[in-house]
This record gives sequence, C-alpha cells and structure tokens, in this order.
Amino acid sequence: MAETKQIEILNFIQNHPNCSSGDIHKEFATSISYATVKRILSQQLSEKFIISEGKGKGTKYYISPSYELLYSVDLDSYYEKEIDERQIKEEFNLKIFDLLDQIVVFSETELKKLDDLQQKYTENISQLSEFEFKKELERLAIDLSWKSSQIEGNTYSLLETERLLKDKETAAGKTKEEAIMLLNHKDALDFIVENPDYLIPLEISKIEDIHSLLIKELAVDKNLRKRRVGISGTNYRPLDNEFQIREALESACKLVNKKDNIFEKALLTLMLISYIQPFMDGNKRTARIVSNAILMNYKHCPISFRTIDSVEYKKAMLLFYEQNNVSRFKEIFINQFEFAVKTYF
Repeated sequence: MAETKQIEILNFIQNHPNCSSGDIHKEFATSISYATVKRILSQQLSEKFIISEGKGKGTKYYISPSYELLYSVDLDSYYEKEIDERQIKEEFNLKIFDLLDQIVVFSETELKKLDDLQQKYTENISQLSEFEFKKELERLAIDLSWKSSQIEGNTYSLLETERLLKDKETAAGKTKEEAIMLLNHKDALDFIVENPDYLIPLEISKIEDIHSLLIKELAVDKNLRKRRVGISGTNYRPLDNEFQIREALESACKLVNKKDNIFEKALLTLMLISYIQPFMDGNKRTARIVSNAILMNYKHCPISFRTIDSVEYKKAMLLFYEQNNVSRFKEIFINQFEFAVKTYF
C-alpha cells in the first residue's frame, strides 16, 4: 500500500511539476494524511527521486532528472513481457554520462550501509596477519573466478574451479576453453592484487590490458570492437562505430575518475563497461575485474558475486541496457558487498 502510494505521488509530481505539498495532499486527501504526504516527500527527496525549490509553504516539487535511473523496478513484472513487447531504449544513450554526472547513484541510507560495512572490513583485516589476509583473498579470488565465468556460461563447479586454480587439475568432460577462462580470471586478479593502483586513474589502454589477460589463448579479438555485436535476450543495440565506442569509453573513464565516492566509482565501472560493450567478447568479465581493482586500490573490500544467481545478474544488467535504470543492479552490488565483508574477512 505504502509503495503504491509513493508511486502515485511520483506520477502526480511528474504530471504536475511545480506542485506544493498542499496540492499533492488535496489529490490524495481521501486516502492519506498530510503528515504522510510530507513523510513520503521527505523520503523521495532523500532517494533523489524528486527535487524541491523554495522554503516552507512556498516549497515546490519536481521530478528529478535521476528518477528514471533510480526508481525501483519489479523485475518479475518487467520480464513478464517478451523481448519484442518491451518498450525499451534500443539505441545507446549518449546522454547517460551527463545524467550520471549530475547525481550520486546511492541514497544516503545506502551509502551509510556501505560505509558501515567498509568500516567493519577495515576492523576485521586489521586483526589478520599478512598470511591470513592473503589466504582470504585467495578464497575470494577462486569464488570470483568461478562465478564470473559461470555468469558467462562456464560449467565448472566451484570445487572443480578450486582444484584447477590451486592444483592445475582440469575437470573431466569440460572443454579446454572453460579451463583457460578460469585460469585467465585468476591471472587477471593476481595482476591487480600485485598492482593495485594500475587502473587509477581509469584509462582505455589499461582496460584493454585487463581484457587481454582475460581472453589470452581464447578465440577472442583483442582491442576495441570494430564491428557490430549482438546481445542475447534483448533488442538493445550497443554502438557499432569504433570511434564512437572509443569516445563512449573515454567518457566513462572521465566520469569514473571525476566521482569522489569509491562505491560509486566501482558500480559505474561495472555497469558502463558492460553497457558500452567495447570488446567482441569478455566485456562483463572485464567490468567485474576492473571494478574490483578500483575497490582494492582504495583499500575497500573486493566482491566475489558468489551468491548472485546468474539469471538475476543478467536481468538486472539488461534492465540497465534497456531502461538505463540502476535500481536492481545497485541492489546486487550492495548485497554482494555485504556478503563479501561478512564471508571472507
């Protein structure tokens, strides 16, 4: 009921910009009190769904430019419609960088939760010896290599991945390419552990270097894409012009470098590299490694994504591709950061 009323109020503000709290209450007076209207408005302001101008009784409300990016979407309802039935942004949104530049994607409540978890991580690792810390990091690296590969269709189990990465023991019935994908993941992670500041500031050439590590000995083109690529499960079409791809990736790097908040840097990196699809293959794997490199450079807890369902990950990512909405992927990021802090360190 409360969530429905919030959506109704947002719709009212969208259709009646420059409205006051009194105008809003007049519309909903039969179902909610004025105090409830004020409480909902306060919450929507903190979540950056709306913006206000003026003070006191003269305060007017407007939909925030960030509303489409941030409002909560029910994935089950969204994906009830088949691909061709969904109303989506089929073309790459060149304005996405300006929109993201104007906002902080995390609400104050979400940032407090992340900061509290980061503080817990800092306290935890202060009590670990160097050997113990490296052991936990290796455990996380195995989990990330497994899950990141599984999201891309790799069929190795977690136990088989551990045997491969620790003992170089390949699993029966699996392809050579699957083993190479996992070993490359571990090599890329080892590289960023040994060179934590390599991707700071974020640059195209450095992203290409990480991609090269991930696709080594696999039949995947190096360097930026020069031709069209399709994405299964969606009608979203990434840029297909090499110069536009480079320009978009450059804009993404500038945006990430400009942001002050580490969590925002990491989340935007994760999403924008995937959205741009700069390479023929290995884009999401590259995004997960580069995002973790940013976290680790700033002494933040890295993320393994171990408990995220692969289908849910893809659905949240496709929602960003199709609607430029970050709500569900942001939720995944927060939940997986919490899991990492509580599980590994």
